[in-house]
This record gives sequence, C-alpha cells and structure tokens, in this order.
Amino acid sequence: MGSGIVCAALGACATTPVPPAVDHRYVLLGPEGRPVVRVVTTAPACPTLVVDGSTVALSVRMPPATIAARPARAGGAPAKAAAFDVTTCEATLPAEVAKATIDGVSLPLPKARPQRIVVLGDTGCAVTADPARAQACNDPAQWPYPRIAAAAAAMKPDLVIHVGDYHYRENPCPQGEAGCAGSPWGYGFDAWQADFFAPSRPLLAAAPWIVVRGNHESCARAGQGWWRFLDPRPVDGKRTCNDPADDDLGNFSAPYAVPLGDAGDTQLLVFDSSATATRALVPTDLAYREYRAQFELLFAMGTRRPHAFFLAHHPVLGFAANPRDPQRPYPGNAGLQSVLAAMYPATLFPPNVAATIAGHNHLLEVVDFATAHPAQIIAGIGGAHLDGPLPVPFPVGATPAPGAVVGQMLSSPRFGFLTLERNGEDWALRAFDVDGKAFAACTLRRRAASCSPLVALPQRP
Repeated sequence: MGSGIVCAALGACATTPVPPAVDHRYVLLGPEGRPVVRVVTTAPACPTLVVDGSTVALSVRMPPATIAARPARAGGAPAKAAAFDVTTCEATLPAEVAKATIDGVSLPLPKARPQRIVVLGDTGCAVTADPARAQACNDPAQWPYPRIAAAAAAMKPDLVIHVGDYHYRENPCPQGEAGCAGSPWGYGFDAWQADFFAPSRPLLAAAPWIVVRGNHESCARAGQGWWRFLDPRPVDGKRTCNDPADDDLGNFSAPYAVPLGDAGDTQLLVFDSSATATRALVPTDLAYREYRAQFELLFAMGTRRPHAFFLAHHPVLGFAANPRDPQRPYPGNAGLQSVLAAMYPATLFPPNVAATIAGHNHLLEVVDFATAHPAQIIAGIGGAHLDGPLPVPFPVGATPAPGAVVGQMLSSPRFGFLTLERNGEDWALRAFDVDGKAFAACTLRRRAASCSPLVALPQRP
C-alpha cells in the first residue's frame, strides 16, 4: 500500500512542523586585523569550514544555554532569563587566505587595501515600557534598519564598521501597541535575532566587520550576547556578563588596532567605552584606571602608522540634542574626556589621530575644529529612534570639550549610513539615506573635515 493511502487510512497526515534552522555566518576583524569566522546555528554541530581547499574545524565558542535573570536595572527592563538556543562556532583564519567557504558558500574576506568602508551604528529597534516612546518595529518607515542594511550591502563595501548599540529590544511591547506587537524582548537570542542578525544578513555576507561595543552591550544589558556573538577575541570565562559579580571584568575589554590594508598608512583604533560615565571620572574610579591604561596601550599601537581613526561608541568631541534647552546642546562624553585631558590636555588625542568615529547620539554629525582637535564623526542613524536636530544657527561659543573651538559642522537626524572611501591621501565621506541616496558629502584631510549637504537637511526652526 502506498504511503499516501496509509496516511489517509490512519488519519495521520498532519505532522508537527519543523522550524527552519538558524544559521548566520560572518567574519570579524580582531587585533591586527586577524579575521575570525563566526557561525551562529541551531544545528547540533558546527558546520565544516574549507580554507583554500583544506578543511578547518570550527570550535564551539559557546554552547546553547539559558542564563538566569540578572537583577533588573533601576529604571530599566524587567528581569528575565536569557535563553540562547544556538551554538556559536568560530575559527581564526590564517593571515593570507584566497577563499573560505561553508557548505560551498564563500565568506567575505579582508581586502589587501580596503577602498570602500560602510559605517553605521545604533541599529536596533527601541521597545520601551512607555507607549509614547515605543518604536514601531513592525513599520519599515519607523524602524528602517533592514532597508539600511540592504542598501549598505548594495554598495559592495570592502569593510563594515558598526559603532555599537546592536540590541534595543529590552522591554515587552506595551499592551495594545500594534507597532511592536509580537516583538521578542529581553537579552536572549530571540531578541538578538530580531534586532540584529536577521536584518543584518545581507550586510554580514557583503564584507568583514569591525564591531565596537556600545552601552547597550554593557553587562547590565545585552553584554551576554556581545561576548557570545560579537567580540572578536577568544572568550574568557570571567568575561561573559553571566555573573554580576564579574562585571568589573566583563564591562571592560582590551583595545586593539586594525591596519587598513597591508601597505596602508592608516589604522583603526578600537576602544570599548561601554561602561563610561556621563560625569567626569576621578583617578580613584575603576573606569578611570581601566581607561587610562587602555588609552596608553592603544595610542602606543597607534604610532605604528602615520594616521589613525579612533573608534568608540561614545562621542568625545560631538554634540547631542538637548530637548529641554535646544540652545544648549549636550557636549561630548565627560567620562572619556576626563581621562584623555590628563594625557593630552590641549587636544585630547595624540597628533596622529585624524578623526574619531562614534555613535550613541542618534543623528549624523561631522564636526571640524578651528583648534587642533581631530574631526568628530557620529553615525548613530542606523535605525533606533532619532534624536531631534541640533539648533540652527548653531549657538556661538558652544563647545563639545573645554578648549575645542568648532570651525564647521554638519548634522542631520535622518536614518541611513555612511561610507568612507580613499581619495588619494584624503578620505571621502558620504551620507546615504535608507534607500541608498546620498544626502551629504565631506572630505577628510588629516584632522580637517570639509562638508556640504547634497539636499536640504532637516533643521530646527
């Protein structure tokens, strides 16, 4: 008797649907630009990696686990266990690789001299307990990160830099809010999948990534996922954010440098500012001691090449909109400034740092200085709810840090992403909207930034 007849006779044709396997494959660049292959999968075993025709075993970075709920933050999300029903696999690639594949699909590999770099940040969907501030994750106009990731991937970048804050779905969607109805929440994989992995798929496949840790990835928030999925270095059992008793370790990580190509003159200096404070730090603070040692180490690395871009989530030399007093925009991060001022009182950074690149403030911002400070770039326009615009005309004398005199500034609260492209000894910076249409352009030359809008930018009356 045929199987269809048996099924009909027994009335057992219905079967339990098998959920599709989750499988994300991507390449991160770690210290000295070493490429690390990562796979996040629901499969029972890590897949096979083939590098230049030879099989390479992927090791388990972290197995599936459910982590007990951490204490709820004051004024933050409710406590909830973090369920990671996926395995994270990894392998470090040799310095020179021509081809790497998994299941016959090629992985993006570092270019000898990256030409086009995508920069974006603050990409998650902010689900808050306040219905008035809950972002409509189900509305592509209100949360456009999937469109942004696709548009950025279409640029065929050689490298992607994410300046932090990947995860925002910390709270359950308020009851009755259709805009975020059905959204997962908490710090487990389901929220990471919705906020970052699923929408990032085309961009993860397009190029290797350099990832910067944001305050949303601090231990009290989504730090468990940060260490599980994104930090490019080997996992440290005390640096997982699983046990709050270890947060003084888990909230800090060593800085590192990534050279931009084998023979290039520029390198990227990656700094973890996730635990910084909005107030000035004092030498007795743990963060002050950690950051002082890390800055000394990082800037020593920075001398290996003539020029450097400093990457951190929090802007040191940028402004944030102040909705309570628009004519007094908030200055740069006081915690980082207090440590840097003790090292480089006049300019906060050593002379070979040409620009600082950050997120955190949800707007596009490029600040050039009449003083010798490096240009500040802010790319916090990747999808999380936008800040209000900065005042126009900009208040005379407003400064992001003591002694820093603004020469020229471009800003816009418009969703999108940036690209950096080599142009001889200069860098061309362009801002694109959610559909990949350019709306602003700048030239970076040493520490100077010269910008112009390509279309009328949103401004405060």
